[in-house]
This record gives sequence, C-alpha cells and structure tokens, in this order.
Amino acid sequence: MKITLLVVGKIKEKYLKQGIEEYTKRLSRYTKIEIIEVPDQKAPENLSKSEMEQIKIQEGKKLLAKCPKDSYIFALAINGKNYSSEELASHFNKLQISGKSHFTFIIGGSLGLSNDVLNKSNEQISFGKMTYPHQLMRLILSEQIYRLFRINNNEPYHK
Repeated sequence: MKITLLVVGKIKEKYLKQGIEEYTKRLSRYTKIEIIEVPDQKAPENLSKSEMEQIKIQEGKKLLAKCPKDSYIFALAINGKNYSSEELASHFNKLQISGKSHFTFIIGGSLGLSNDVLNKSNEQISFGKMTYPHQLMRLILSEQIYRLFRINNNEPYHK
C-alpha cells in the first residue's frame, strides 16, 4: 500500500515540519508515504475573481502533472464530504478491500483547488467549514491518516 500527499507549497514553520515528520515516521510502520510538493503561485492580496481562478488553474496543472495515475484521489475541499475519524477509517478499509492500494490526498494552495483537480478526484473530503492554512492542513491530514491506520488495526489511540 502507498499513500501520497500531493500538496501546493513548502512548509516554512519548523514546528509544522517536526509534526509532519513525526506522523510520517509513525505511518512508516503501516504504509509507504510520499509527500510531493508543487510550487505555489505568488498571489498578491487584492486579486480579482478571474485572477484567483487563473492561479488555481496554474497550481492545478502542476498538481495534475504530478498526480499518480493509478491512485484513488481524495481532494480536500471545504464542500467535500465530512467524515468522522471512524467513518473515514471504515471507508478507507472498504476501498482497500475493493482492490485499491494507492491513495493520493491533494491539498491546494491558499486559494483552494481548481475545478480540474476537483473533477479528477475520486472524491472530495472536508475537515469542516472552517478555513485552515494549507500548511497546517498537511499536519492535520497526516495525523488523521495515522489515526485511521490505528483504528483499522484495532490499536488504541486517544479519542
């Protein structure tokens, strides 16, 4: 099994890097995990809707160019399906039973994901209606992937 985190931008904050590294290390017990970063587009503060869309399209092209061809794609989107940790673990387990062995989670940049990326994904998932910085979302996602492996292996993990 393989997990790919396909993300826009680099992590600059040391504490986020350390957290992501910790969960990546923990996950290595269960799966091979790879993080692929694509550069973010520079976005000035006062963009028009059209300019925002163009940035998402540019970032989306970079993401799709790096997207593994044989994987099941989860796009993180605010309007995606909300799962509890247990529901996501169960869903993930069912996908594995149906023959899926490579999963890609896509995190967009500060403006979100392009329609092309959303349409290419097998499903869109949400971590709620709140907005999180995309760098922090990488840490949160890493923890939740680790949690789903613990749940699916009937191993204790705090609730």
